[in-house]
Amino acid sequence: MKKFLDARLCLLPLLFAIVALLPACKKNGENAMAPAITSVRNYVASPNDTVLHSAVANGQWVVITGQHLQNATQIDFDGVPATFNTALFAPNSAVVQIPAIVFSTVDTTKLYTINYRTSGGSITFSFKLGPAAPTIAAISNVFANPGDSVYLYGANLVLVQHFVYGGTTISSFKSSVDGTALGFLMPAATPTSQIVVTTKSGTVLDTINATPTIIGISDENAMAGDSVYIYGTYLRNIQSFTYAGTAITSFTSTFVSSGSASAIGFVMPSISQGGPASVTTKFGTATTVYNVNDVATGRISDWEWGGNFNWQWWGGSYYTSGSSDFPGNSTQYMVLKIGSLAAGEGNTYSNYAILMNAAQWVPATHLNDSPGNWAFKFEVSVPQSWNGGTIDILSGVSGYIARWEPWQITAATTAPYKTKRWVTITIPLSSFRASDPTLGDGKGTALSKIADLTGPSGNTACTVYIHNYGTAATATGFYGAFDNFRVVKIK
Repeated sequence: MKKFLDARLCLLPLLFAIVALLPACKKNGENAMAPAITSVRNYVASPNDTVLHSAVANGQWVVITGQHLQNATQIDFDGVPATFNTALFAPNSAVVQIPAIVFSTVDTTKLYTINYRTSGGSITFSFKLGPAAPTIAAISNVFANPGDSVYLYGANLVLVQHFVYGGTTISSFKSSVDGTALGFLMPAATPTSQIVVTTKSGTVLDTINATPTIIGISDENAMAGDSVYIYGTYLRNIQSFTYAGTAITSFTSTFVSSGSASAIGFVMPSISQGGPASVTTKFGTATTVYNVNDVATGRISDWEWGGNFNWQWWGGSYYTSGSSDFPGNSTQYMVLKIGSLAAGEGNTYSNYAILMNAAQWVPATHLNDSPGNWAFKFEVSVPQSWNGGTIDILSGVSGYIARWEPWQITAATTAPYKTKRWVTITIPLSSFRASDPTLGDGKGTALSKIADLTGPSGNTACTVYIHNYGTAATATGFYGAFDNFRVVKIK
């Protein structure tokens, strides 16, 4: 009997151990159960914590609701693993941030799914998570030849299902990794101007629009036989081109750089009248608001005895005509010739400056126009490298100044400037600024109205002079000729 009791006593520790293990086994069994997902909700306070059926991936936080979610080992959105903190998990919910997803690289078989894994199993839940709808902002080259590479630029140009360019279906195309470009080969025919891009996120409709623009002209008052260039955008496939009313039939049209920037080059014919420059393509017409081959409109001074001489007989190194240093101009013009300028050197008198009498800058009826709609223009020839020293254009009212310093590339970078022949410079009146005691001349408050620059009549004097605003001597002097100071409407 004693032996029997001893045997039972020996079994008690084992029985206690088995009993102690029973709750643990039950608990582990529960944790090993497969997860279930019932919904995905916004992780935002009520009333916005609504159930989501779709979302645009932008790093937002969501709440996955269901069962047995507390011990996740991996959570994939569209096949992309998310990082998570299990401290934010409960058996019936998990707070997770949607990961950054590069949709051009995802496995499309896993698109629009959430895969949730725990030690007890996994579940795949259908959830439409994708990029935003596509947009188109620009076309690299609407004038590309058949077979040339072309790109649409925009956003979310990924997961493309259907693509039509100019009425032609494009079957072969490639999205950039970030979805900002869609590349293809220009088709042989584009019967319409329609563009259609359909992705899994939506459809964008656009048109092939390449309306030409004219931004500037190398020399608006060139002599016959000179080479002239018109700069702008989409100046290709030209149907007609007129300059001051004269048809130009011989010209070249080239891209200045990739994209829409382009130029037209031609030889100036013999023209007796002024008028706008106009270019027509199949997409539209660009016409300058101002006249070319016209020095009379808005003229302040041209130093011609029969024109508007208007010099105060003060300042300027000298005026002349026909100098071999300044070819391409048979009329009279003013020259500034200054050596290297010491720090702070240069002013509004002596041979630093060209002084002109009062003239009508802007008609009185236009003094309420936006200053950006009018510009101060002149022709200039700079045959020798110029680096340092600012050409100031000063009105006779309130001290407003526009600074011309083409050698200044950035605040810290300069490059010598020179011209091969005469060129036209355009300075919008919005570039004129008041003087600032800290920032300096022409660096203060911008014009609010043209009358601030010209006075209430629009008639005021003009001084053009050179000044060195640097703290050291200029790297070079300045040797250049000026002609045809004028103010004209540009918009």
